Amino acid sequence: MKINIEESSPEALRFTLSGITAEFANAVRRIGMTGVPCFAIDTVTFYDNTSAIFDEYIAHRIGLIPISTPLKGYDEKDQIIFSLQADGPGIVYSGDLKSSDKAVKVANDKIPIIKLADNQSIRIEGKAVMGIGSTSAKFQPGLVTYKAVNIKPNADSDSYDFYVESFGQMPALEILKKAIDIINKSLKEVNAQIGK
Repeated sequence: MKINIEESSPEALRFTLSGITAEFANAVRRIGMTGVPCFAIDTVTFYDNTSAIFDEYIAHRIGLIPISTPLKGYDEKDQIIFSLQADGPGIVYSGDLKSSDKAVKVANDKIPIIKLADNQSIRIEGKAVMGIGSTSAKFQPGLVTYKAVNIKPNADSDSYDFYVESFGQMPALEILKKAIDIINKSLKEVNAQIGK
């Protein structure tokens, strides 16, 4: 297996993987999008909402706001509280959500949540937990795509161009590293079971 990185930034990663099968390429894509854990606001408690928008709609929007996920020190047991209190008139943005942990915060401050009119207000508390994209799209850390290049008939392996785009929870390269780690761990577990 050989990797050639063509572009690397926190937001995007382009690379070519040579000497792999189509099944492995697809595993990297699927695990990168649905198996890499990241934080998302999972439950929202409303203490006040005098806006014209239903609580459920606002909670859904807040759940889809990308939350930065530190590379170490957190797991699926951790819960981070985000609070929000705002009065109209004005637009409430994702940056108005205040985290109980300075290392875990919204990845983009400029995502609009709701527009409040005069005498409208909102006060909520959201609980962020760690999850994976196979349970909900709000836990997807990014987009992973690939296309086959240099395909040889009847070959055991080929080359694939990959593109990884981060949604902001973690750098694109980290999405790839974590996906590969998850695949390796799964293969070791299967190997251990076969050896019994």
